[in-house]
Amino acid sequence: MHSRTGRIITRTVVALIALLAVLIAVAVVVLATFDWNRVRPWVDDKVSQAIARPFAINGDLKISWRCPSGETGWRAWVPWPRFSASRIVIGNPDWAKRKDFATLDQVDFEVEAWPLTEQRIVIPVINLVNPSLDFERLRDGRNNWTFKPPSAKPTGWTLALHDIAFAKGHIAYADELAQANLQATVDTLGKPIPFAEVLKQQAGRSTPSGAAVRANPAPAGAQPYALGLVVKGSYKDTAVDGDGKLGGLLALQDASRPFPIHANLRYGDTRIVAVGTLTYPMHLAALDLRLWLSGVSMAHLYPLTGLTLPATPPYATDGHLSGQLRSSGSVFKYENFTGRVGGSDLSGSLTYAARQPRPLLTGDVVSKQLRFVDLAPLIGADTKASKLQRGDTTAQPAGKKLPVERFRTERWASIDADVRFTGQRIIRQASLPLQNLSTHLTLKDGVLSLDPLRFGVAGGELDSTLRLDGRRTPMAGRMNLSVRHVKLKQLFPTIAVMQSSFGELQGDAVLSATGNSIAALLGSSNGEVKLLMNNGAISGTLLEEAGLNVANIVLYKLFGDKTVKIHCAAADFVATQGRLDSRLFAIDTEDALITISGQINLATERMDLTVHPQAKGLRVLSLRSPLYVKGSFSKPDVGVNTGVLLLRGGSALGLVLLAPPLAALLPLTAISPGSDTSCQTMLARMRTPPRVPAKAGR
Repeated sequence: MHSRTGRIITRTVVALIALLAVLIAVAVVVLATFDWNRVRPWVDDKVSQAIARPFAINGDLKISWRCPSGETGWRAWVPWPRFSASRIVIGNPDWAKRKDFATLDQVDFEVEAWPLTEQRIVIPVINLVNPSLDFERLRDGRNNWTFKPPSAKPTGWTLALHDIAFAKGHIAYADELAQANLQATVDTLGKPIPFAEVLKQQAGRSTPSGAAVRANPAPAGAQPYALGLVVKGSYKDTAVDGDGKLGGLLALQDASRPFPIHANLRYGDTRIVAVGTLTYPMHLAALDLRLWLSGVSMAHLYPLTGLTLPATPPYATDGHLSGQLRSSGSVFKYENFTGRVGGSDLSGSLTYAARQPRPLLTGDVVSKQLRFVDLAPLIGADTKASKLQRGDTTAQPAGKKLPVERFRTERWASIDADVRFTGQRIIRQASLPLQNLSTHLTLKDGVLSLDPLRFGVAGGELDSTLRLDGRRTPMAGRMNLSVRHVKLKQLFPTIAVMQSSFGELQGDAVLSATGNSIAALLGSSNGEVKLLMNNGAISGTLLEEAGLNVANIVLYKLFGDKTVKIHCAAADFVATQGRLDSRLFAIDTEDALITISGQINLATERMDLTVHPQAKGLRVLSLRSPLYVKGSFSKPDVGVNTGVLLLRGGSALGLVLLAPPLAALLPLTAISPGSDTSCQTMLARMRTPPRVPAKAGR
C-alpha cells in the first residue's frame, strides 16, 4: 500500500512539474508573441495621472527576454526582461510657450530578474536616443520641471540605476526670472578622457592674459570626462557661447570621486576658462577650480556674478577658485591670483561669502607697478576711446575737464565689501609727483567708504577719508583731507628752476557735496581748504617773473638763478556750492609779498584770480602790474593788467619829456612797503581747522 501511495505522489509531482513547464512555456510564448502596443493606452493614462502631464508612447512598446551576460550558475538561466519604447513625449503645462517638455526617439533598458523578488528594480544601463528637454520658468515663478507628486502611498520598491547612455541630447532653458535663454547640445566623447589629460591639453594653450597655464596635479580619484557640451544663447541681454566637458551623469552621485568640470565660455566681452572638480555635487560639497578671467572691464562681471566691481581698463587674471557649497550660505575663495589691469600688475586673494541680508566680499589686492592712467576709468576720467571700449556712452561735454560719468550707485546695495588695496609704486608722467597709493575700501548697505585713502606725494603724504552715501538721490559725499611734508622741490619735478627750492607744504580740507559724478560732487561742494608753507626757499626767477621785474630776468639770463627765502605762504579758501573764494592767499618772501584774490568756480569750471606783487626794497624796472588769471579750466587766460601797466608807462613817458632821463625810471621803481608784513597774522588764521558750514553739513 505504501508503494502505491508513493507511486501516486510521484505521478502527482511529475504532473505538476509538467503543468508548470507548460504554463511557463505558454507564458513565454504569450509574452514573446503578445502585442504590447495594446497596453500603451493604459500605460499612457497611468503615467499621465502620476505626473499630471500629458504622456504618450507614439511608437512601438516591446518586451523581450534574454539570458544575462556575466552571470554564473543557475542565475545565468534566469532571463532578464528588456523593455523598449519609441517616440516618447511628455507634454508641457498649458502656460508654457512650447508644446512638449521632453521628447525621446527611443529608450530601452534591462531589468535584473532576481532583485525583483526583494522589491528592488535594478537597471544596469538605460539607453536614450536623441533626448530633448525644454525648461521654462515665468516671471511669476512658475516652472515646467516641477511635477505633481504621485498620490499613491509608497510601495516599498526601490530603484537603482547604474548608468545612462545616449548618443546626443538637446537642452533648452528659458527663464524670465533669471533673464536667461540658453540652448545646449550634449554628446558623449566617444571614450572617457582622463582628468589629467584635459589638464595637460589646457596647459598647452594660452590663458586669457597670454601667459602659460600652470597645470595643477589631478585630484586623487578624479573621474574621467564622459560628456561634451556646447552652449549658446543669452543671459541678461548679453550673448553667451562656449563649450566644455563633464563627467558622466550618474557620476554626480558618487561622493568618493571628484566630478570633473572643464568650461570655456564667453559672456559678452568677458572670457571664462575653468578646469577643476566638484565633489559630491548632488549634496553641494566642494568646488576646486583653476580659473582664468579676462575682459574689457571688471564692471562687466556684475550681471554675471553680482559683484560690484569698478570700471577698469582691459584685464586678465589667473587664480585658484575654491568653494564650500552650502544651502545655508556658500563661501568662495579666489586665492593667489595674478594678472594685469591695463598696464598694471595685480595679485591677491578675495573671499565671497553668501549671507543675509547681503553677500560679503573681503580680501587684499596688491599692485607692484600701478600705472596712474589705469586709475582713470574708476572716476570716468579715461579717454573717449577707452570709454567706448568698455561700453560707456556718457559724452564728456566739450571744454569740460571734470568727469561727468555717473557712478553706478544702484549696484552698491547688492553687496557689502571690505577690501584693502596697495599700489606699491605708481608709474606716471614725470610732471606728476605721485609715489604710491593705499586704501581700505568698505561698502556696507549702499555706503562706500575709503578710510584711509592715502597717496605718497612729492616726498610727503596726502591722507584722506572719503564717504559716499549711495542710498541718497543724488548721492551725498564727504571728504576730510590732510597734506603733510610735501616737498616743494619735488612738487614740480620737471621745472628746472624749482630744483634749487626747498620747504614743505602742509594743509587740510573738509568738503561735503551731493551728486553722482566727480563733476557734480565738486560743483556742489561746501567747506574749507587751507594750505601753509613756512621757512622755505623758492626760485627767485619765478618770483621776479610774477612781479614782472624785467631787470632781474635779464640778470638771470646772464648770470644764472638765485633762491629767495620764503618767510611763509598760506592759502585759505571757503567753498560754497562749488565756488572757492580766496579769504587769504599770500606768499611772503625776503624780496616780495605776493597776494592773490578772486575765486575758482568748480561748477562752471571757470576762474577769476588777480595776482598782486609788491616788491620789498628798491627794484629798478619793476613794472609791479597785477596779473590776471581768467577763463575756463580748459583754456585759461593769463596776462597783465594793461590798465595799470599803461598808466605806469604813460607816467614814464611824461617824465622823459619833463625831466632828465634818470627821472623816467622812478615810476618803474618799486619802493618797499616796509617789513611789517607779518606771517604771524597768516599763521594765526591757518591754525583754525577747516570745517563744513552747519547748513551744508546737513
